[in-house]
Parts: sequence; structure tokens; C-alpha cells
Amino acid sequence: MRRLSAHERALWARVAASVKPLPGKRAPELPAVAAPAAPAPPKAAPKPAPARPAAKAPPPAKPQTAPKPHPLGAPLDGSWDRQISRGRLSPDRVIDLHGHTVVDAHATLASAILANDGTRVILVVTGKGRPDRPARIRAELMHWLERPDLRPHVASLRAAHPRHGGGGAFYIILRRAK
Repeated sequence: MRRLSAHERALWARVAASVKPLPGKRAPELPAVAAPAAPAPPKAAPKPAPARPAAKAPPPAKPQTAPKPHPLGAPLDGSWDRQISRGRLSPDRVIDLHGHTVVDAHATLASAILANDGTRVILVVTGKGRPDRPARIRAELMHWLERPDLRPHVASLRAAHPRHGGGGAFYIILRRAK
């Protein structure tokens, strides 16, 4: 057990003097307090650190602009997104592109979009692909919809609800026929 320094003994004496003993107990004897020691001479000021070369100023921040949403992710009114998120959107036509070649899948999709038969929502099932065999049709879908012959007919592209295929399917929402 270490011994208290003079400063610590003085502090303890002040604390003990401020405490009222419990009934039936007597106050503890206070240790003799010696006169406070002379203050220690101040330490020499630390030597200044050697000057460092000035750091380069950071490049000016580029103005933050909101990223442009993809045109096929264009906002629809809220009822569309609510129906999709709740799984209540019922497609007018379903196109399953499993087993099609890329060329055949593109032709099938284009004919369905250009049919102009009053269809508003097309569910396109592309498949998710596998790590060893990626889904090429799924990867090409966005490019096909951006082509000048199909783009004017497409209002939006949304991921399908899990009941309709989830990550392996998409809803293509067509513009109203004029």
C-alpha cells in the first residue's frame, strides 16, 4: 500500500471534516497535516516543433449536382409504385424469355411493345442468371428499351414484385396510346 502525499493528505482532511459521522460513531482522527510544500518550479516551456512544409490546399470542391435519374426509371404517379410494392399490379401481358436467344428475345419484346393493342403493363421474365452463366437477356433489356424504335412507347421500367419473379423479372409500363 502506498503512502499518501502531503497534497493528498490535505485533500482527505478537508473531505473528512465535511462528513458528519453516523449516530453512535465518532469522527475518525485526522492525520496531521504538514504545511503545504512549496510549489514546484514551473517546467521549461517545450521547444517549438520544427516547421513543417505547408500542406497542399485541397482541390476546390466540385458542385454537387443531383444525379439524373435514368429515363426508364422516370417517376410515375404514386399509385403505380404503391401497387408494385404491395404486389397488386397485374400485368396485361407476360413475356417469358427463358430459353430464347438474344436476337429472338429482342424480336419478341419489340413486337409486344409495338403491338399497340391497349396493353399498358408487360411483365418480362428474363431470369437472374447464375455466377457461371450470366443472364445476357437481362443485361440487354435496358439497351433494347433505349433504342429509338422502342423508347417513345415505354413510360418506365420497374423491378417486379417477388410474386411475379422478383429480381429475374421487370414490369415495362407503356405510354398510353394516343
